[in-house]
Amino acid sequence: MHKSLILLGALLSAAPLAAEDKPPAPAPSEIVAAAPQAHWTAIAQSDLLVMDLAPDAKGKPRRVVIQLMPPPFSHGWIGNIRKLATAHWWDGLSINRVQDNYVAQWGDADGEDPAKARKLPEGLAAVPEGGYVLAVRSDPALYGKVADSIAPLAGTMQEWFATKGASGIRGDRYASSTLAWRGWPLGVEDGQAWPVHCYGMVGVGRNLSPDTGSGAELYTVIGHAPRHLDRNIALVGRVIEGIEHLSSLPRGTGPLGFYETPEERTAILSVRMGNEVTGLPAYEYLSTESESFAAYADARANRRDAFFIRPAGGADVCNVPVPVRRVKG
Repeated sequence: MHKSLILLGALLSAAPLAAEDKPPAPAPSEIVAAAPQAHWTAIAQSDLLVMDLAPDAKGKPRRVVIQLMPPPFSHGWIGNIRKLATAHWWDGLSINRVQDNYVAQWGDADGEDPAKARKLPEGLAAVPEGGYVLAVRSDPALYGKVADSIAPLAGTMQEWFATKGASGIRGDRYASSTLAWRGWPLGVEDGQAWPVHCYGMVGVGRNLSPDTGSGAELYTVIGHAPRHLDRNIALVGRVIEGIEHLSSLPRGTGPLGFYETPEERTAILSVRMGNEVTGLPAYEYLSTESESFAAYADARANRRDAFFIRPAGGADVCNVPVPVRRVKG
């Protein structure tokens, strides 16, 4: 049987209290709010992609901030994305597709027409399909770095449960197990690991295989997690701020949610790497290796706060979004 797993580390323990003395169970948001600073990890501004859209109908600015995935995942495509942003390639292009309960997609609306397509920067990599997954066992040095987080790949799942503690087990049809690792949701199976399509994740549009896309055409998930896309399309990041500027756009009326006229599209003013944007706030995420995240994920899987009648007993990996916040001050 396939099982879904979020590896959490050792859960916080407390001495049992009498029923009448037990304090109210905290909600996940309360656990996050109480997490000490030591449990938060800074996101480098050089790992952020900042997309400014044309103002909305009331003249309000619309900014989307994307965190790019860290090594060792998807870095052929991410290298391309950095080159595209540095070349200001997306400036003046548009959001071209918004499909309800699925994705919002942006890039060159004329990209399929060689006579009209915007020229790509020189030196973009052609990434093979093998880049969709990470063969953990094939690289002993790499396995040594991540083995503590993906111990089930070594065949020690039951031992891990007994010694490390785990929570959020739930049947999963797309991977033998899932986990949160260094702030990112992953699927794991047969010695391989890969990022998964949760809400807000950013992927690379492509044509039919063997094409894998250059990174010039990007999309973000704005609906129910389309996990069937896992290992079929490259995931390169996630929206950490401003997802509402994409998820609230009018749905396209053409096939697959593409806009049928230029007037329907939302213009992209600029796309820049975060370290090139003046006044960009600093961001940090709740470390998925921290005790606070363990308690938060357990609370997401087993809601015990006052509103809930019955704990679910588990959570899909996409239902445990990694908290991200602006740095205070």
